[in-house]
Amino acid sequence: MARILIVDDSPSQLMGILRIVEKLGHETFTATDGASGVEAAKSVLPDLILMDVVMPNLNGFQATRTLKREATTQHIPVILVTTKDQDTDRLWGMRQGAKAYITKPFTEDDLSEVIAQVFSAEAPPAA
Repeated sequence: MARILIVDDSPSQLMGILRIVEKLGHETFTATDGASGVEAAKSVLPDLILMDVVMPNLNGFQATRTLKREATTQHIPVILVTTKDQDTDRLWGMRQGAKAYITKPFTEDDLSEVIAQVFSAEAPPAA
């Protein structure tokens, strides 16, 4: 399956997301803040990044913008996974380059569906 980087500063959130993603059969990598998430993305080059927004050092909006400006990481889709549920937050996140936005709390099915939607949108057209 896919290689997915999970970036979240909350250990409980990180473990919950990790459990869901691994249950889907994906290989996982983790980072606990935006800055280490950017560095992990550069070294791992995952197929997808699940990015929290409210984090120390570099927030998820800043980290997403940084990744989208880097030639080596700009192709990696980012799903923002956050408690920030205002329309302006969602709009700002998408303007930073996120492919999708899901708010906490979410169900396992919600997250699985958003991951599947992003992967199907990223897939090349069938020949």
